[in-house]
Amino acid sequence: MDSTSGFAGRYGRAPDVVWSAPGRVNLIGEHTDYNEGFVLPFALTERTAVAAARRDDDTIEVASASYPASVGVRGLDRVVPGRAGGWPAYPLGVAWAIGQVRPLPSVPGVDLFIDSEVPAGGGLSSSAALEMAAAGALTDLWGLDLTVPELARVGQRAENEFVGAPTGIMDQYASLLGEPDAAVFLDCRSLETRIVPLRLGPAGLALVLADTGERHAHAAGGYAARRASCEKAARELGVRALRDLDTADLPRIEGELDDETFRRVRHVVTENARVIATVAALEAGAMKTVGRHLTESHRSMRDDYEITTPALDLAVEAALAAGALGSRMTGGGFGGSTITLIDARRVLALTAAITDAFAAARFPSPRVTTVTPGAGAHKEA
Repeated sequence: MDSTSGFAGRYGRAPDVVWSAPGRVNLIGEHTDYNEGFVLPFALTERTAVAAARRDDDTIEVASASYPASVGVRGLDRVVPGRAGGWPAYPLGVAWAIGQVRPLPSVPGVDLFIDSEVPAGGGLSSSAALEMAAAGALTDLWGLDLTVPELARVGQRAENEFVGAPTGIMDQYASLLGEPDAAVFLDCRSLETRIVPLRLGPAGLALVLADTGERHAHAAGGYAARRASCEKAARELGVRALRDLDTADLPRIEGELDDETFRRVRHVVTENARVIATVAALEAGAMKTVGRHLTESHRSMRDDYEITTPALDLAVEAALAAGALGSRMTGGGFGGSTITLIDARRVLALTAAITDAFAAARFPSPRVTTVTPGAGAHKEA
């Protein structure tokens, strides 16, 4: 990843600033963020970099190492939702969202060049990595001093209102606040955060990502339908969000909702409880308990939230058969990756087990890699 030389090759000059931000893996806490619940993601070492420089006019131009064409828009006032699609919508959406957070009567134009190591559509939040790297570069160039909550909201508004993906705010916080060998415990209602050490090395454990190769788009119907179902249930139950329910409420509300809506609610309520229990287990060093919660989370996503796929289910089953402490789908669902907690000495056996299971099922070969929790967004140059 060399965004500086890429920028120079595209624009014929050096960038003024370079920012990078990581993708993330959600250890546990899926589809709880937009229900004002709890999540426990960690940042990856794989990152997206955005190199940027001022222009003499008011045009915002974006180019990418992954795509030959660039997109330019004359004036921030013309960067509005609905006028850009595909990958350019994310950096342009960030520029637009910054203007919503901090009114900018006069903004110098910028050239942006994007280079990324984060696989798109694999459940690793390539979108948040791009948003936070672009937000860092743009606010730096424009002389703005946005707080972490403001930067996270910029990314979420870009994704929700500009791109049209109804995601929560977890991914942006993970990309901003990640630390090596640690996860970010986030309360999505209060936005309070706490860094939770994972201590994988001393425990002799590893986290392994299995990318099924199935690709999703959060703007597609399945994700939006799950969110709409949760919002409908909250209205029917008279609560602000599903965060306001706990597991003791489930027997009472089962008769008040149709079967599908109840199962959606049950996933969110039990997932919130699993996040809290996982944090406690990590702090106590009870890693077998952590693994059990991961597996229970996958079963809930499979049976109640119905967002897994046969390939994701097979990756989890193969991991457990290979001796994993726990395994689950990670990300929005309908494709993407699984995350597995396993004895570090068994990583090769795990890789072989998942690869062989996919071959037997005639699924495309998965990409199985050990992942390392890394640092959050920062200025590179």
